[in-house]
Amino acid sequence: MALLEVSNLTKYFDLSPGLVDRWVYGKRVLKAVDHVNFSIPEGTVLGLVGESGCGKSTTARLITRLIPATDGEVYFEGRPVLTLAKNKVRELRRDIQMVFQDPYASLNPRMTVLDIVGRPLTLYFGIKGSKRADQVVELLELVSLKPEHLHSYPHEFSGGQRQRIGIARALATRPKLIIADEPVASLDVSVQAKILNLFKKLQRELKLTMLFISHDLNVVQYLADQVAVMYAGKIMETAPTDELFQYALHPYTQALIASNPIPDPFAPRQKQQLKGEITLPINPPTGCRLEPRCPIRLERCKTMEPALEQKRTLHQAACHAV
Repeated sequence: MALLEVSNLTKYFDLSPGLVDRWVYGKRVLKAVDHVNFSIPEGTVLGLVGESGCGKSTTARLITRLIPATDGEVYFEGRPVLTLAKNKVRELRRDIQMVFQDPYASLNPRMTVLDIVGRPLTLYFGIKGSKRADQVVELLELVSLKPEHLHSYPHEFSGGQRQRIGIARALATRPKLIIADEPVASLDVSVQAKILNLFKKLQRELKLTMLFISHDLNVVQYLADQVAVMYAGKIMETAPTDELFQYALHPYTQALIASNPIPDPFAPRQKQQLKGEITLPINPPTGCRLEPRCPIRLERCKTMEPALEQKRTLHQAACHAV
């Protein structure tokens, strides 16, 4: 059974709210997330991958009700999320926690680690005093931080340590789903490996369900059970991780994998498959978003938007030519 199910999730931004803007430029709509569909079975990790600006982070914020959706449905444990009453959203955020990209910006610089990690314990469970301190120590040890860090401030830590504090804070509410939005993107490569190993360890030991967002294919391949590839607000392909990297069907996915750097200076370079600029989701074309750049495009790709359809077992792609 899917713990999280996203159906036709949509977020449009009107970029021309003024009369003058509309008169000069016409109506300009940014289709940041455009009828996105995916599901995450309980205890698994879905990797949402794509270039910067494709709508990955917006999708995460829609699921957690940080921003309102334009259309669509999100179901968590079978309950509709987008229509929840305001007094129920707090309960939702206890079960769905986020780990943000920038550990420098996501932690309050005026709060100690005890206050940062302990605040959810007080808000959701009413735990205070020495009992709260004891539970914060347990959470710190879970993410390989020491008890003596309890009364330190964020500026006293390295980037990797700050991200560990953010993970400890997310785990404090005992969530059923963690959404990690590019959690290693701002860290050094050596630190990235440690944080990824930590995520893998926690997911295995705590049986967490995760939506892991990244633009790095190597990260997603290491951590995710299933991968969804996003481009210009649309899901282009979904498949189990091994299946996707071995039998990528969509030309965009193939281009992403081909452009992934190989740590061997003597390895033959793969030919560039896509040419031209990335499609902006502002008043996008009526057909396929990739059509202007696609090497295998058909005539109908210009006018007919391809649906996300099953092409192989557990393998979907949105492409007329596949």
